[in-house]
Formats: sequence, C-alpha cells, structure tokens
Amino acid sequence: MTANATPMPLPLAGRRALITGSAAGIGFAIGRALAELGAAVVINARHRAGLVQAIERLRRAVPGLDVDAVQADLGTPEGANHLAQSVGEVDILVNNLGIFEQKPFAQITDDDWRRLFEINVMSGVRMARALLPGMVVRGWGRVVFISSESGVSPPPDMVHYGVTKAAQISLARGLAETCADTGVTVNSVLPGPTLTEGAAEYFEDAARRQQITVDESQTRVLCRGATDVPDSPLHRTGGGGGAGGSCVQPAERSDPRRSPARRWRRGAQHGVKRIHKE
Repeated sequence: MTANATPMPLPLAGRRALITGSAAGIGFAIGRALAELGAAVVINARHRAGLVQAIERLRRAVPGLDVDAVQADLGTPEGANHLAQSVGEVDILVNNLGIFEQKPFAQITDDDWRRLFEINVMSGVRMARALLPGMVVRGWGRVVFISSESGVSPPPDMVHYGVTKAAQISLARGLAETCADTGVTVNSVLPGPTLTEGAAEYFEDAARRQQITVDESQTRVLCRGATDVPDSPLHRTGGGGGAGGSCVQPAERSDPRRSPARRWRRGAQHGVKRIHKE
C-alpha cells in the first residue's frame, strides 16, 4: 500500500451492535470480534464492576474502540425495557445472555423453570420485540441467538436448560420467517462446551474443595453431572456457558485422548481463544 492509498473500510463500519450478557465469556469475545470489524459496540451485564472491567479490556485490545455499556438485569421485563430504551437503534443484536444449572429432573422446581425461561428465552424475546421492528423499517439488520447443542441433545442433568435452548432455536426460526425479504436475517448459533472465564474459575474451585485435579473436576461434571453444584460462575456465564456436551460412556472406559475434558479444552483453544486472539 502506498503512502497516499485510502485504507479499506472495515466490513461493519457504521453499524451498531448490542451483545447481551457480554462482560465476560462468549459474549465478551463476540463484542471484541465485532469491534475489530468496525462496529460500534454496546455491552451489557447485571453488575457495574464487570462492565467497567470489560470496557477497559476492550479498549486495550482494540485501539480507538467505540464502545458503550448499559447495566441491566435482562431476567426481568424492567431490565429489558431499560436496556432497549438506553441503546435506541441497533443494526446487530446478539442475544447471548444465558444461564444453566445441573439438577436431576425430579428436583427442578417450577421456580427453576421460570427463572431459566425468563433469562434464557424471555430476555431474547423482549430484546427482539423492541429492536427488530426498527431493523425491518431501515431495511437491514442481523439478529443472532446464542443457543447451544443442548437445544437438540439435552443433557439428562440439565433438562430445563436444554428446553430453553431448544426454545431459542425455534424462536430464531420463527422470527426469520417473519423477516423474509426485509433485509433482516435471524439465526441461532449452537456452541458446544466452551471454557469461559467463569467455567475455569468454577473447575479450579471445585478441584480445591474436592482435593482433585482440575482435569478430574472437568471430567466429573462433563461425564456424570454434579447434583450438588453450588451457585457458581457457571450459572451465569453470559451465554453458551459450556455444559452443552454430555458423556456417552464413563471416562474411565474411554480413550483419554477423546475425553470430554480434553474436548472441552480443545474447544476452547480452537474456539474462544481464536476469537480473543490472546
């Protein structure tokens, strides 16, 4: 390129993107990737401290970054309304927020079902309902739901999580049909196990408490599921938290090179770390 050459514009220059549940994990990685492509990014989380740290990390990673942040709990109608009103018009909506927990089916209460539906499903419903019509009017938009492979293969110890992820897939498909020939697309993405920051912290803590290695902690959760999982960072990873894959045979009888823990790490190396470029 000569000294007088005009730089090529970034593919998303001039576009505004909102990523829910994006102070860490998959949501943060998506925000960073979109910012690197030139989008003006709005990140979201429940807690202010996490947002401040996320903005600092993004600005270090992407010089000249155009980033905004809105604190809102999207598990409530009030929080979703606040976020929608705060961001105004957006061109790209990534419904990334999601939580999960491991519980035997018989122990999943009505309140558990309602909580997961409010956060995993209704947050996306409310944000799409508020922001999608504007995209249609302007003739361009992208809506993405971060679902999970659990939506098509529900883990036996997280049935309610799998059901909410299946609902996201159906929701995205239904909205895509309503947006035909409008210039707006709606899709769902189905990640598998992903080693986010919250997941890593949880496994390290579990390993210390049980006096086992981190690898053993990962394998126990991935293969057999933990019925006594405490309120941990895994429960609010910001989406795609990582328990999408289940073990088809006990780890001790399987090839260790194909163990769930190994697949988890490889997924992180080839997925999230590739996005983070760190």
